[in-house]
Amino acid sequence: MQLMEQRQQLACALRWAARLDLHEGVDNHFSLAVPDEDGQMRGNRFLINPYGYHWSEIDASSLVLCNAEGEVLEGDNWVEPTAFFIHSRVHIGVPSAVCVLHTHMPYATALTLLEGGRLEMCEQNALSFDERIAYDDDYDGLALDCDEGDRLARKLGNKSVCFMANHGILVAGANVAEAFNDLYYLERAAMFQVLARSTGGKLKMISDEVRASVKEQYAEERANVAERHFTALQRILDREAPEYRN
Repeated sequence: MQLMEQRQQLACALRWAARLDLHEGVDNHFSLAVPDEDGQMRGNRFLINPYGYHWSEIDASSLVLCNAEGEVLEGDNWVEPTAFFIHSRVHIGVPSAVCVLHTHMPYATALTLLEGGRLEMCEQNALSFDERIAYDDDYDGLALDCDEGDRLARKLGNKSVCFMANHGILVAGANVAEAFNDLYYLERAAMFQVLARSTGGKLKMISDEVRASVKEQYAEERANVAERHFTALQRILDREAPEYRN
């Protein structure tokens, strides 16, 4: 995939996150690791949204290409410090985290504010994350150094999602489509559980046997669902806001 196409996909994800109210002001950050100049993927170079831009105005060319030392390789903008320290260290520390999305999206973040907050495996969307979630239960303040980024990378490990206590969510994937698809359905799953809990009733749990079966089903379908979903989102933007590709 050419760098411009990667830029366009990340810009699309940012625009849709704004449309779906998964953003927060001009904060939070999405990044995508790209190959080094020799074509190897080491996590040393990545695209990321520039500081001070609302996600609804991001286009492909406004994204910043930077390296693991924080040097801007392409672009006239700069990277917000917490964005750099989180994303640079996760890309390096977790090779499978090619695309890393960090948000304070409302319902999933609400679960991080609960003592022992967990996404329960009691609903179909939630089951797509069965054994794919890590929980960081120790809020240590703003990520303003490499140590905190390294700590988050260790917490994420080989999982796809990290619930960051008192803070927000980190979602990682092999590409933009898979990461964004997970981000979308994670928020849906969290929304259903917050709404269900608000009734005061008891959550209806699912048997271990059914959980195991659905886990296998999702493993087979997840990549195809993500590709179809993200392709549709790009088609809509191509009609309604084609300038995101510029």
